[in-house]
Order: sequence, then structure tokens, then C-alpha cells
Amino acid sequence: MPQVIEIDDPADARLDDFRDLTTADRRPDRPGGRGLVIAEGVIVVRRLLDSPYPLRGLLGIPRRIEELVPELGDFDGPAYAVSAEVMAEVVGFHLNRGVLAAADRAPQPDPVALMRDARMLAVLEGVGDHENLGALFRNAAALSVDGVLLGAGCSDPLYRRSVRVSMGHVLRIPFADLRPWPRGLDLLRDNGFTVVALTPRADAVDLRECKLAGEKVALLLGSEGPGLTDEAIEAADVAVKIPMADGVDSLNVATAGAVAFHALGVS
Repeated sequence: MPQVIEIDDPADARLDDFRDLTTADRRPDRPGGRGLVIAEGVIVVRRLLDSPYPLRGLLGIPRRIEELVPELGDFDGPAYAVSAEVMAEVVGFHLNRGVLAAADRAPQPDPVALMRDARMLAVLEGVGDHENLGALFRNAAALSVDGVLLGAGCSDPLYRRSVRVSMGHVLRIPFADLRPWPRGLDLLRDNGFTVVALTPRADAVDLRECKLAGEKVALLLGSEGPGLTDEAIEAADVAVKIPMADGVDSLNVATAGAVAFHALGVS
């Protein structure tokens, strides 16, 4: 069982894992700093507890801590119970969800190992918006995507905002870096995948007509503005598009991913 510790001093050094979450150069979840994983809210904390990321501790108002204690199993680390006011001063904003958990990072899988037992993978290039990245992971979890490969220019999926927007699913969908880019796409072909680039280009194949549903597919998704680079599209086996109404040329990357995940996942 955890050690439930009441703290009323926001300057207490024991709370440093949760401190300054709005300050870019001090926040504990930045990869160049302490590199912690921060889960926000009871639902996301529960998904963290069911993930490979080693729990370090919790910070929350007493009611939320009490709610989670029965689910902490053999964890014997600290659960810091504080007032909402102390919590806001520590993290830098008022947290409506009332609880945070901090964990250490887990090793990323080898990309080839991730491919081995997968049928559908998402492959991202230049997805830098943390909310879009989190939404992509949530959609991937909902639509049976087996893993995510990160190409050039992607943000860190374990940034707190990505974890929150994904509703914690970034903690259960395996991901790995795919390098070099885009030559690393050859690894997917070597492992039996058809590499499919999603693009609004007029000459792309209609997604409804690509006849890849149920096959081993690696779906390439590009950045929020310009989309996939020419190099990534040329490195794919086929370019496909989502048919749209006149006057609309594209969808948000997470929405486009969800449409394609569903279409390609139907066997």
C-alpha cells in the first residue's frame, strides 16, 4: 500500500516531481530534463497503473487519493495529499481533475519488434502539435492500431498534454522512432507491410477503392499544415485520399487518421 503523506507547504521538496508544469524550462516531463511521465486525472492515472511505466508517486486532494489507494496494489511509494490551493501553487494552475501521478519512462520497443506481431501501424511525420498527437493515440487505441512509429519532426508523445488528450492511451499503445527517415520505411516492407501515404493530392487513390482493408498496412500521416513531405509520399507503396465535399481540401490529422484507421481495419 502507498504511504499517504499530508503536506501543507507548497515549497516542500518532496513535491518536486509535480512542480512548475507550466514552465517550459523547468517542467519535469520535458525529455531534456527529468523526463518524467505525468498522468492527470483518475482515469488517466488508472491507465498509467496498468502500463509499463514505473510509478514514482501521486499528488492530489485527499478525496482523489482515497479513490485510487485500493488500486495501487504493491506500490509502497508516496501519495501526497494536499489541498486544492497547495496543489495549484505546486503545479502552476488549478487542476480540476484533482490528482496527478508521476512515473519514470519505460524503454521504447525496437521498431522491428513492434512490427513483428502487428497488422496495422500508424507512421507519423512532422506531427508537432501535442493535442493532435494525443488525439491520434486515442483514435489508434479505439480503432485497433497495434502501434505508432515516429518519423522526422514529431513531438514527444509523453508530454503531459499528449498524455491527457489521449486519455492515457499513449501509455498503452507501443511506439518507437523509425530512423533513418524516410529510408526506414523499407523496414516495414521487409516485414510484410504495404506502406500507405494519406494525402489530399488529386492523383491519390480513393481510400474506399484501395482494397487494403484487412491487410498488413502502415499508414503514413503528415504534419498539421503541409502534410506529408514529397519524400515520404514517394517512399510509400501507394498514396490514398479521403473523398471530401467541394470546398474542403483536408481534415485535421487526428480526424483523418481515425477515418483511415476505420477503413483499413475493416476485414
